[in-house]
Amino acid sequence: MSEGLIDEMQLRLALERQREIGGFLVENLVALGFARPESVGKYLDQATGFPFVDLTQTQINLELARVLPESLARRKLVLPFHEENGEVLVALADPLNIATVDEVASMLGKRVVPHLAFSFDLEEAISRAFSAKHKAESVLAEMGEIGSSAEMSDDELMGLASDAPIVRLVHGIIDGAVNLGASDVHIEPHEETVRVRYRLDGLLFDQMNIPRGSLAAAVSRIKVMASMNIAERRRPQDGRFMFRDEGGREFDLRVSIMPTVYGEKVVMRILEKSTSHASIERLGFFPEQRTMFEKFIRKQHGIVLVTGPTGSGKSTTLFAALQKINSTTLNINTIEDPVEYHLAGANQVAVNPKIGVTFANGLRTLVRQDPDVIMVGEIRDAETAEISVQAALTGHLVLSTLHTNDAPGALVRLQNMGVEPYLVSSAVIGLAGQRLLRTVCPNCKRLETAGAGTLEALGIQLDKAKPVMISRGHGCPKCSGRGMKGRTATYEILPMSDAIRELVLRHSSAMELADQAVKEGMCTMRQAGVRKVLEGVTTPEEVLRVLYVED
Repeated sequence: MSEGLIDEMQLRLALERQREIGGFLVENLVALGFARPESVGKYLDQATGFPFVDLTQTQINLELARVLPESLARRKLVLPFHEENGEVLVALADPLNIATVDEVASMLGKRVVPHLAFSFDLEEAISRAFSAKHKAESVLAEMGEIGSSAEMSDDELMGLASDAPIVRLVHGIIDGAVNLGASDVHIEPHEETVRVRYRLDGLLFDQMNIPRGSLAAAVSRIKVMASMNIAERRRPQDGRFMFRDEGGREFDLRVSIMPTVYGEKVVMRILEKSTSHASIERLGFFPEQRTMFEKFIRKQHGIVLVTGPTGSGKSTTLFAALQKINSTTLNINTIEDPVEYHLAGANQVAVNPKIGVTFANGLRTLVRQDPDVIMVGEIRDAETAEISVQAALTGHLVLSTLHTNDAPGALVRLQNMGVEPYLVSSAVIGLAGQRLLRTVCPNCKRLETAGAGTLEALGIQLDKAKPVMISRGHGCPKCSGRGMKGRTATYEILPMSDAIRELVLRHSSAMELADQAVKEGMCTMRQAGVRKVLEGVTTPEEVLRVLYVED
C-alpha cells in the first residue's frame, strides 16, 4: 500500500480497528471507507498470488453456491460463485487453506480455482445466497396445504409446531433476520397471505410472503419456543427465547403475539447477547460533544439524562457510558425493563411487576447496596424521579432516560412529574438528546453537488462560488440496493450552567431553556444532523425525515 492510496491518519485508524476486531489490514481500510476494493485488488493479486474477487460487484450463481452446506460456507468462509470451462471459481477468505479447497472440490466434483475475497464480503454474500426467502420457499414447497387453525385441535397444532418443515421455516425466518442485522421481525396476517417484514436500520422492509395456511403452525412453533400457551389464541401474549445461529452467536428474542381480525400477529425483537456494546467513540458524538459527555459521566454524584423517543438508541448510549467508566473500584448497579445488555462486573436487576419489583422499589433497594453508579432504565413516574434525585443528591451518580423530544424538555418533564425546581437544578449535571440517522453505504457512496432546494430545506446558505458536496449511496449488494447501511446517533449536549439553573428555578419553558442553551453554544440535533450531511455521513433526506418531521 505504498502507492499513496491512504494517508498516515487513515492507516492509524485502520490499525486500531484491526487490533479491536482482527482481520486483515486491507479489509479494515475498505471497511472504514479509506480504500475501495478495486484500488486494493491489484495489490492483493500481487501480494498473495491469488486473483481477487469483489463479491459486491460480482453476479453469484446462487444454484452453484447452494451446493455447499450453509454451515460449511459460514464456518470456513468459502463460496462457489461462477463456473466456466468445467472449472468452479470459489471465493475464500483464506485461499492458502488447502484442506478447505480440497474439501470444496470433493463436494463439487470439479476442479476449483481459488479466489481471494474480503471476509466481510463473503459473510454478506453467503447471507444473500442462503437467504430467508429461499429457505422459506424450499420449505413451503414440501409442506403442502395445511388446514386453518380454527379446524385444528391443540394437539394437532402442537404436532405441526414440532414438524421438521415448520421448525425449518421459523428457523429460516429468524436466521435471515439475524444475518441481515435486523432489530425486529414482523409476521403479519392479511386477508389473502401472511407478510414477513424485517426492521433494518429503523425502517421496515418486506422480505417474503407465506401462505395463510402456514400461519397457525408457524405461530404455534414460536409459542413453543417462547414458553407461551399454545391453546390461547384470543389474548395477547409475551415471551422470550434464546436463538443460536450457524456461527454460534447467541441472540435474545423478545416475542409479542397479538390477535388481529386475520389471525395472530407476531413481533420479535432481536438482541445479540454476545455483542459488546458500541464504544462511546463510535456512537456518533462529535469530538467536543464526547468530551463534554465524558465529563458528565466521570462526576461522582448527580443525574445524567439521555432523552429521545423509543428506538432512538438511548440504552446503547447509557451502556457505552457505563462501559467507559466501568472499573473494579466502582460498584455499578442497573435496574432495567428488561436487561438488554450485559455489563461485566455490574449488578443488573430486571423489573418484574408481577412479583413487585418496580423501578421505584428496586431503586430504593439499590440505594442501600452501597452503590457508586446507578443506571435506571427509564424514569417513568414521580416516585422513580424523586428517588433518583435523592440518590443523586446523596453522593451517587445516576444515569437514566426520559421520553422527551430534546434535552431542555427533560428539565421541564421532571418538574411536571412533581420534582421541585430547586431539586432539579441541584441534581442534574448534564443532558443528552439524541436521534438515530441511517448512514450512507460506504461501498456504493458517491459524491454529488447538492441542489439549491436541498440546501434551503436544511437551512444552508447557497454559495454559487463554492458548491456544497453531499454523499449518496447508489445501491449495491452490500446494502441490498438501499444505498444506506448502518446508523449513527446525532446528539445535542446540554450542561447545567448557572444561567440554565436560574431558568429552571423560575419555571421557564422548554423553549426558553433551549434558547439559552443555544446562546451558550449548544449544537442542536438539527445542526448536528446538517453537519453529518456535510461530512458525508448521511443524506439530506434522512435528516429531514428524522429531525425536521415536527415541522
